[in-house]
Amino acid sequence: MVFIAEQERVEGFTHVLLITTGSVASVKAPLIVEELLKHEKVKIEIVATQPSLTFFNVDNVTKAGGRVWVDQDEWKSDYKIGDPILHIELRRWADVVLVAPCSANTLSKIAHGICDNLATSLLRALSPTTPTYVFPAMNTLMYEHPLTSEHLRVVQEVLAETLRSYGRVCL
Repeated sequence: MVFIAEQERVEGFTHVLLITTGSVASVKAPLIVEELLKHEKVKIEIVATQPSLTFFNVDNVTKAGGRVWVDQDEWKSDYKIGDPILHIELRRWADVVLVAPCSANTLSKIAHGICDNLATSLLRALSPTTPTYVFPAMNTLMYEHPLTSEHLRVVQEVLAETLRSYGRVCL
């Protein structure tokens, strides 16, 4: 299926892009989708990293009302120059981005600018005007690790400072 932002946006709706990552808290993805869709005038798309799929069934998210996009949806074998690029179309579509949950791995990738999957490529391509909320979720020892503190600092200070005049990054 080809996703074209212009064709998928619905006037008067808030377009929420949920990114799930390899945290065990991804088990809550269907519940997050259900809760978001309880609000009128909300559309949701989900980008799931491969590790996040360990923790929830895509069918449950689909039943809740969301569509799930994965790395394999990004570059099809029949791709031609000029065809729509999924991470660009999804970022054009999104009014707000939620990284929930954000694993230690994905937090590190965001802090270092690594773009090796659909989720991190999309985050790197976001307009500074797109409000982005990052919800770290990992076990206590991982959260208390000094590298996690450094990654949080980078995301909070460096990215938030860059985006402050345009949008928001919240942890």
